[in-house]
Parts: sequence; C-alpha cells; structure tokens
Amino acid sequence: MQEQHDLVLAGGTVVDPAGGWREVADLAVSGGKVAAIGEGLSSSASETVDCTGAYVVPGLVDAHTHIFRDVSKVGAPVDEAHLQRGVVAAADAGTAGASTFNAFLRLVVEPNRTRVLSFLNISVLGLIDFRFGELINPRTLVPEDALEVAKEHPEVVRGFKIRMSTDVVGTEPGPATELLERAVATGEEGGLPLIVHIGETPVSLDAILERLRPGDIVAHCYTGKEEGILGEDGTVRECVHAARARGVLFESAHGKSNFSYAVAKPAIEQGFFPDVVCSDTSYRNWNGPVFDLMTTMSKLVALGMTFDDVLERATAAPARLLGLWDEGFGRLEVGGPANVTVFRQLEAEDVLPDAAGGSMPVRRFEPVATVAGGAHVAPVPWRGAVSSLS
Repeated sequence: MQEQHDLVLAGGTVVDPAGGWREVADLAVSGGKVAAIGEGLSSSASETVDCTGAYVVPGLVDAHTHIFRDVSKVGAPVDEAHLQRGVVAAADAGTAGASTFNAFLRLVVEPNRTRVLSFLNISVLGLIDFRFGELINPRTLVPEDALEVAKEHPEVVRGFKIRMSTDVVGTEPGPATELLERAVATGEEGGLPLIVHIGETPVSLDAILERLRPGDIVAHCYTGKEEGILGEDGTVRECVHAARARGVLFESAHGKSNFSYAVAKPAIEQGFFPDVVCSDTSYRNWNGPVFDLMTTMSKLVALGMTFDDVLERATAAPARLLGLWDEGFGRLEVGGPANVTVFRQLEAEDVLPDAAGGSMPVRRFEPVATVAGGAHVAPVPWRGAVSSLS
C-alpha cells in the first residue's frame, strides 16, 4: 500500500545545486520532512501542487536583509517580504544592535515563520533611522555589549555588521579606520565574521580589505559608488582579488542604492561572481528597485551568471555561511527538513532598474509555492508592475 503524504509538489524540475543533480520528478512532504523524490507520488497526496514547468529547489536563504519592523524605519515585514516570496530563512544585517536585540527577538524572531538570524550591528543603537548614522558618536561601539548578546544568543547571532559610509562613521579616515579595527577585533574575540558595508567610505577599499580576516564579508560588491571593486580601467581591482584569495567573502546585496549594472556586468564577464547572492530588502526598497531576493537572482542571470551559479549562491552558500547547513537548509534530501521553494521563469520581460540609474530587460523568476518546515505557504504577488504576471 502506497504511503499517504501530506503534500506533493508534482512534476517540476527538482534541482539540488549542493548535490549537483536535477530531474523532473515529484517531491513528497510528510511530517515536516522530505518523504520521497520520484515519479508517481501525487496519487498518494492529501494536497498536490502542480509544478509543471517550474523549478523545485532548496528553500532560498537571504543572507542580507532588514526586517526589524515597527522599531526601525527600514524594517520590512518578515514573512510577507520573504517567506511569501520564496525565502525560508533570512539574516537581518545590522538593523538591531545590542540595546535593541531583545525587542528584535520578541517582534521578529519568535512570532514569524521565516527562520530569522542576525548580523548584530556593532553599534548598540542598530540601524534605527537612515537619517542618523549609528556610529557618528563612536562611543556607541561597545564591544562588550555586542559580545554578550552574541554569547547569549548563538542560535540567532551569526556575526556582526559595520557600515563604513561617511554618514555613519564620519569623513575623517583616521577615526573611521579605528572604528573598523575595533569592529574586526570584536569579531575576532567572538569568533564570528564581520560584514562591512562599502561604497562612499572615508577609508579606501584597499585599506578596508587589508584589515579583514578570512570569513569576513564585503557587502554590496556591485555598488556603483566610489571605492567600489572596479578600477579606472574597468577591471576588478587587484586588492579585491587578493582579499578573495585569502578568504574574504563578497556578497551582492542590492539595496536601494548599492547595485549597479555598469559594475556588475563587467565584473561578471571577468568571472567575478558574488560568494553569496542576497537582496538587502528593506521597507525603503521592497516596492523597488529590489522587490525581493528572487528579483535580484533574476537580474544576475540576465547579467550573465548561469542559473546554477545563482541558485547555489542563494541556497547552499548562504546556508553554510549562516550555520544553517547543519539544520538541513540549503539542500534537498529525503529524510531532511522540508524547506522548499518552487518558482518559474516568466516568458515576458520586465524592464527593471538597478540602484544607480540603469535599467535592462529581465525575465523574472516568480514563486509558485514555498514549503517551510513542511507547511505550504502561498506566495503574494510581485510588488512591481503586474503586466508580466498575466
């Protein structure tokens, strides 16, 4: 007698980039686990989702977003902006600081279905309002507070975050460099990585990169602002290659003002891909130009990255970076947790903006369904123009 399954995702192209395989198959879910992958499973399902023509992949993981809603002016709603757009796990990148972390736990981590993590802001204030830089008063960098929160909440805090913009750390290179060095030292003491926001910095990119450790992360690798990754000749700078060679990571966080087609396209053509694909979704940009992680993925494919390269960097790579791999995120395995994203690529093109005044035609990825811990979650419509959804 055939086993009865809670849910079957039927007839899609099942892709597991970590395992390096793909096949047209059904994927069955029972008791919160992936029960089976194979043919003819839908006849045994309590619920079936027709996935014909769609991709069935490990649940997407967004390693850079802002989701501290109702406390920070930049916080997007967790589930609506992420889970209902195909993302099963998301890391808040510095919206919460040590002084606001308990509220982050109660308001964001605990009540939402998305698996939420944090790169804790190195300033105790966190990113409450973009108009007021959290490190303009350097005394708000309190290492002992950040370390205490990280020690008490290792299930949530997976690193620290510093924004090196002039409106955050000031315009003088000396004091800004000192703040960076203190942030790196805090990461070293806590045994955790540091995310560093680049672009419009008072400190040169060379000087920033030479201070970072293996495993530290450069945010916004395709920013079009000054002190970006391209040199005057349009090639990726040697300091960037040298940093990557010794283990510094680069992520693609889009954001409202930190993703340029004019930088991303030549960098990708030169083979410089982000180590992790992430969106930098926030309340400031979830109506555009970012929209969501899936839209960022679509743009990178349009710019020349392969589907498989983008998918691996939005599933397995961030799962490993965030310590979620051991929880079963980032891959599809029979017996493993059922965290699954189903999406298709639209035939029609949308002309989508970057964050630097550019635009280009993009065939978007659009979610069909998400499964989080075995629960079927229906998507909400894309927040941009709906012409291509018909």
